[in-house]
Amino acid sequence: MTMLGMTPPVVRQQRWGGLWLAATVATGAAVLAFTVPVSAQAPGSINAGLRTLVDGKQRTPANTARDQFRRPYEVLQFLEIRPNSTVIEISPGTAGYWTEILAPYLRDHGVYVAANPAPQSPAAKAGMAKFNAEFAAKMGSDPASFAKVKVIDFAPELIDFATPGSADYVLTFRNLHNWMDRGVVDKALVSFHRALKKGGILGIKDHRGRADQPQDPAAKSGYVRQDYAIAMIEKAGFKFVGASEAVANTKDTKDYPVGVWALPPTYRMKDQDRAKLTAIGESDRFLLKFVKP
Repeated sequence: MTMLGMTPPVVRQQRWGGLWLAATVATGAAVLAFTVPVSAQAPGSINAGLRTLVDGKQRTPANTARDQFRRPYEVLQFLEIRPNSTVIEISPGTAGYWTEILAPYLRDHGVYVAANPAPQSPAAKAGMAKFNAEFAAKMGSDPASFAKVKVIDFAPELIDFATPGSADYVLTFRNLHNWMDRGVVDKALVSFHRALKKGGILGIKDHRGRADQPQDPAAKSGYVRQDYAIAMIEKAGFKFVGASEAVANTKDTKDYPVGVWALPPTYRMKDQDRAKLTAIGESDRFLLKFVKP
């Protein structure tokens, strides 16, 4: 069943490095998973326990309330993160939406790394110490799920924010437009490339801009054209693998006077058109997958 104009993807597979990877196109078909040789799979299947964790008691009600828009099971199924992967999530936020799922998923055989904004970054805000303290408090609130989480400092200016060649995955959700706004997106992409192993995966999600309008290089509206993002990321040395429509929302008109932040959960226009914006839901988003050759 689709929700709020979201259309699930069908997977088009392509071969890369001996594995079958996949690209997706928007259709009315059901979501299909990637396929890999059985011998290449991690302990258990690729999605071992994933559905249980998405529905798990370790998640907060505030986060699960957004699942209809963020589609965590479909997103992680598309990315195919294995239980023994080393995963770096860039700026997971104090809410820890993805942390609540990925940390326990990777706890026994893999590594989950939270790359939080570095206090020394030029973009660091006065409340950074409070931010880091809140994230630490969340991690301490559920040791069974979060005790093995590793925390490192991230800033696009820190080219080796992680040990080079250490990560199987780097994930960044709805951050690309911020780095474009600051003029540091190229540095961020270089740092991700360095952090990943050869054959490692970069997963990126952001607010999808209209294809019939030119892209603002600073992405002041918060929207980024999908084709623009793909070209920019490939220029940084990545190879595009595929795209998923799991977090698409065709109701998003992308023409709000205050940009994407007019939509929930921000509601930057306060009560103006609130019912209309609530009916639209959260933004239309692309989900892209790249490999480091």
